[in-house]
Amino acid sequence: MIVCFGAAALDRKYHALGELRLGTSNPVRGERSFGGVARNVAENLARLGVDTSLVSIVGDDESGAELVAHLKLSGVNTDRIAVAASWATGEYVAIMDRTNDLTVGASDMTILDSLTIAAVEWIRTTPSPPDWIFADCNLPPDVLAFFIATGAAGGSSLAVDAVSIPKVARLGRDLHGLDLLFINEGEARAYLGREREPQASELACELVRRGAATVVLTLGARGLVVADAADVTSHAAPSIVARDMTGAGDALIAGTLLRLMEGLPPRSAIDTGILLAGLTVESAASVHPDLSPAFLESQRTRLEAAFR
Repeated sequence: MIVCFGAAALDRKYHALGELRLGTSNPVRGERSFGGVARNVAENLARLGVDTSLVSIVGDDESGAELVAHLKLSGVNTDRIAVAASWATGEYVAIMDRTNDLTVGASDMTILDSLTIAAVEWIRTTPSPPDWIFADCNLPPDVLAFFIATGAAGGSSLAVDAVSIPKVARLGRDLHGLDLLFINEGEARAYLGREREPQASELACELVRRGAATVVLTLGARGLVVADAADVTSHAAPSIVARDMTGAGDALIAGTLLRLMEGLPPRSAIDTGILLAGLTVESAASVHPDLSPAFLESQRTRLEAAFR
């Protein structure tokens, strides 16, 4: 079982039909779906047959009601999703260029600021602790600090996603108690205060020295590196035509956690995460609408052949 803590939001994505020009209106094709890092991870895992719960907050509005209903249909336990009458459900807006790369992203997750330690501390004393706790950096800094400081209390492993360059600042400087950190190169440089040097592998190793047991540092089309106290290794990304990059990192997390819960070590588990991320970016949705254990397995050979 896994419990995910963090953002549940409405995604609005706009794909440029031509060259994007600042300071003027640009013709785009718009799409709407459900998102939020923790929500996406939870839906991916539930669709893959994992017993998954989401702890989050939505507004007392149509978007929030639709989001929760969709999660229930996907198999996610939503009993601990709070409804806040005084807040609007979170939103994420992404503007993509003609190659479907993110040009500008805007996130309103203010509603998560009302999530308190009192609302999450039960997870460390529950008589049936989950195998993993996943938290995203949309959470308030004190809540993230609580998860990291309590470490393995209660018997659960802890994974955290940095989310973005502004949000990674919510992580404290001491990462001891964190079993698995997902972070991209830009976020790592911002967190460590390293604008250009060193190389990605050394950035990951420095994060391990800060206390994270294992670090997955993503590099976009260049793949990723995995580091722990023993070693650092590089992993390629599949060469595919991406339709929408939104949700790729969340799928990477979900696929990796899926295999970790089955007992695989991180360097083996990451392969499924990479495959699921590749499958996700071929879809317009933040979570592939056809995702299931059988569908993932049916696509494995094709995606493995697409590696660089």
